[in-house]
Amino acid sequence: MADHHPKDWYMGGNFGPEEPGRQAVIGRQDHAQRTALLTAGICSVTLRQLPTASVVATASQAGLDGIEWGTDTHLTHDAEARTASLLCRSRGLRVLSLGSYYRLGDFTGFDVVLSRARAAGAPRIRVWAGGKGSSEASRDDWSAVIRDAQRVSDLAEVAGIQIALEYHGGTLTDSTISTLRLLDRVDRQNVGTYWQPPVGMDDRTALASFQELGPFLAGVHCFSWRPATERRPLAEGLGLWQSVANTASDLGRPLDFMLEFVADDSPRNVLSDAATLNKMLSAASSGGPFG
Repeated sequence: MADHHPKDWYMGGNFGPEEPGRQAVIGRQDHAQRTALLTAGICSVTLRQLPTASVVATASQAGLDGIEWGTDTHLTHDAEARTASLLCRSRGLRVLSLGSYYRLGDFTGFDVVLSRARAAGAPRIRVWAGGKGSSEASRDDWSAVIRDAQRVSDLAEVAGIQIALEYHGGTLTDSTISTLRLLDRVDRQNVGTYWQPPVGMDDRTALASFQELGPFLAGVHCFSWRPATERRPLAEGLGLWQSVANTASDLGRPLDFMLEFVADDSPRNVLSDAATLNKMLSAASSGGPFG
């Protein structure tokens, strides 16, 4: 594989080489003593049914550090992006990422996405690696995704913004092997990948995939679906998630853990899952037990 400089690529946004963890440990007042590089956050799509102000209020109440804002409901215009950014700052929260639905290979519309990210003050943009699974995609499909990924990453780099690939079925990042292949072919230092446990995968295999992608990780979408897509409390998946957090802590660099799905899309369940997430990350950073 090409030399991606796995620690350096992450430095294109908020983190400089002389202070790799400074921004990751600045959060709400009750997190002021946190020394970990692991950030607890939430994706706004978790509460897609709520207005922007309510998402911010819930994240603040839950003791989280920041929000990945989706462009499907909450940030549909640049004005909404600016409002979300102001609301986050008013509650001591950070904008962690812009969760876009841009499909690499489309070659049109990324200018709008980039404008939205700049309006929100987002250090990172999530994009999707095409619209076909890695085993179904043709050579031309791969080529289009790679060329577009290079194009958008170059545009984002000018703005000091990172690109993160959604780790998801039905795209070229539907497996660890295909994701590494794509990152190698794109070969841009400001391009990394998200990770989430693939549906139905056993914990041991899921953890192995996380470990393999570790040097290229930009963030983690955190949820507990068991045994398939049934939404369960995050605490019921603690066996996997504590191992993931411990591995992430050993990477020695900033990494966002963002709640993505909760049972019944309930704000009450956000609070309980956030409590689990905060305890889990605290245990990982201190080397102590959960709780």
